[in-house]
Amino acid sequence: MPKLACVAGEPSGDLLAAPVLSALKQIPDTSGLEVYGIGGPRMQAEGLRSDWPMETLSVRGYVEAIKQLPAILRLRKELIHNLLGEDRPDVYLGVDAPDFNLGVELALRKAGIPTLHFVSPSIWAWRAGRIHKIKQAVERMLCIFPFETEIYERAGIPATYVGHPLASEIPLEPKPASAKQRIEKILNLPTDALNGILVSVLPGSRVSEIELIAPIFFEAMAELTKRMQGQSLHFVIPVATPRLRTPLEALLKSTLEKNPDLHIYLIDGEADAVLEAANVVLIASGTATLQAALWKKPMVISYKVPWLTAQIMKRQGYLPYVGLPNILCGEFVVPELLQDDATPSKLADALLDWLNNPDKVNQLKSRFAQMHETLRRPTGLLVAQAVAQTIVAGKNRVNA
Repeated sequence: MPKLACVAGEPSGDLLAAPVLSALKQIPDTSGLEVYGIGGPRMQAEGLRSDWPMETLSVRGYVEAIKQLPAILRLRKELIHNLLGEDRPDVYLGVDAPDFNLGVELALRKAGIPTLHFVSPSIWAWRAGRIHKIKQAVERMLCIFPFETEIYERAGIPATYVGHPLASEIPLEPKPASAKQRIEKILNLPTDALNGILVSVLPGSRVSEIELIAPIFFEAMAELTKRMQGQSLHFVIPVATPRLRTPLEALLKSTLEKNPDLHIYLIDGEADAVLEAANVVLIASGTATLQAALWKKPMVISYKVPWLTAQIMKRQGYLPYVGLPNILCGEFVVPELLQDDATPSKLADALLDWLNNPDKVNQLKSRFAQMHETLRRPTGLLVAQAVAQTIVAGKNRVNA
């Protein structure tokens, strides 16, 4: 029975890897494949045995990672020990989480275990020096953006463009009216309760993000409501994970005490429906910004990290933007309000600018439609085929 060890370190990786595990079931060479490692609920639903909680790895930023470092290092040591012992796999697939996965891949590759890495680290944006470690650790890089393969080929690292799975899962044409109806039904709201302007607010998927940026987002919602008095305005926040509901409910309660006229709704999950229904989006930087772009939505990207983290990242960065839509377009097609610029007033200004400029919105939608076509590939199948080919090649080497 072939064995695949697979590790995803956060919810976005869980989302990316699940279609791969699903596609592997359809390939004869991986029939009966045993899959184990670390992953979230989507990967586990596709048959992954997760031996450690994915939440241990779900940290962002230098300062935050330092606090969690002992637990992360202990987990990585145990994982490597197991994979070099009784759980030795035919291939290892690291899904994103490069700071964790590259260390594992390096140890396994030295021991003769083939390693694939799905989702290139952002070496084109910052910390380009990582490519030397990647060359030692990774047998093949599976890239989700088309411009990345050239970077790896120049460095002598085999790379394959597989597209982004979200581009295949999200339809080319959004249906906002149907999405609004779905949200109303889930929230037990009357039909047409969300008529008017719907602002989707995505403050992040980590507790640290909720602590730093969510309070400002709630203040921005209050500010926008004041400026749009007399208009039907609704805010919907998809709660990314169950543990975020409590802090978000506390923020909602304190906000409504000061601003009882606000219409803010929390909904568990359903980020795609909330984005599809939106007129405009207020969003924390991350993978969700690409989701919003694929739903062809005007957005305002914002983010805050502790001061020290910001200084370190600033010194190692090369691009003038952090949001994926801007990176992929190669220019500021949507505003980014980061750190000290992330104020309720400035966020409200930027949201109003989209709402008051429909021609600008239509131009953005056309740009995002082109992006969608470029990223649309059978990603899960392409990654699964790379895994299967690696397993077959390994068997052929053994039998030769």
